[in-house]
Amino acid sequence: MRVGVVVPQNEIGTDPVRIVDWARAVEVAGFHHLDVFDHVLGADISGREGWPGPYTHEHRFHEPLVLYGFLAAHVSLELSTGVLVLPQRQTALVAKQVAELDLLSGGRVRLGVGIGWNPVEYEALGLTFRDRARRYEEQIVLLRRLWTEEVVAHRGEHHTIDRAGIAPLPVQRPVPIWMGGGAVPAVLERIGRLGDGWLAHEPRPGESVVAAMDLVRASAEKAGRDPGSIGLQGRIDVHGALDRDRFRRSLDRWVESGATHLSLHAAGQGEVDAHLELIPVLADLVRDHLDLAPQETRP
Repeated sequence: MRVGVVVPQNEIGTDPVRIVDWARAVEVAGFHHLDVFDHVLGADISGREGWPGPYTHEHRFHEPLVLYGFLAAHVSLELSTGVLVLPQRQTALVAKQVAELDLLSGGRVRLGVGIGWNPVEYEALGLTFRDRARRYEEQIVLLRRLWTEEVVAHRGEHHTIDRAGIAPLPVQRPVPIWMGGGAVPAVLERIGRLGDGWLAHEPRPGESVVAAMDLVRASAEKAGRDPGSIGLQGRIDVHGALDRDRFRRSLDRWVESGATHLSLHAAGQGEVDAHLELIPVLADLVRDHLDLAPQETRP
C-alpha cells in the first residue's frame, strides 16, 4: 500500500517557505504522495438554507495545479489531486495544465477527479451544475485522447475539437485518472468503466468497501477492461487530537479491504508547526503496520 498525506490547506498558511518545509517533511518521513483538495471559490452561506457542503468563503484553498507546479521542484513525491472538480473546468485547458505538470515533475502526476457539490462555484465559472455528470464522462475520454494523440478530432455532446492537439505531451501517456465518490451504484459503475482507480469517500472501510470494489471490477470486466488494474485509495481523517487506537483500527481495515493507496487527512491541528510535528508521529503509526522507510534509507 502506498501512503500519502493530504495538504492541510486551511491550516498550512500562505508562506511558500513553510509550505515547502511541510512537503519536505512528508517526503523525509517516507510517505509516497501528496494529496490536495480543490475549490476555486467559497460561498458566503449567510441566508442560504440547506447549504450542501462543509466549506465557505472563509476557508482557504491553494489552487492545486499551481501549488503542485511549485512543489514539483522541491520534492520527489507523487502529486495527486483528491479531487479536482473536473466538470467546472474547460477540458482542453485541464489537459494542457496537467500535461505540463506531468512533464515538469518527470511523470509524477495522478489526477483524481470528481463532479463536486457547490453550485455557486459552477455558476461563477460559467458552467452548468445539473448536467455535470454527463459532461464528466466525456471529459475523461477526451483527456486521455489529448494526452496520447498529437491531433484530436472530436465532436461530442459537450465538446468539439477540430483537428487540434496539445504540445508538449505529458511523460505519462495517458496520465492516470482516478475518480472520487461514495459507494453509489452509478458512481461505481462509472469508475469501473472509465477510471484507473477509486478515491473512496468512505470513512469506515470494511465489507461495504469490498462489496463496492466488486461492483467496480464487474463494471470494468463488462467494459472489456482489466478489473485487477483498478486501484483503491482510502482515507483516514485525523480531526483534532490524534486517537492512536482509532487510527490503527482504520489502517487495519483499509489493509483488509485491499486498498492500494491511502491518504492521511489531518485537520483541526492549528498552524503549520503543529502539522510538522504530527507528520513523524503518523509515519511511526503507519510503519508499525506497513513498510514505510524514511527517505534516507529508501533505495
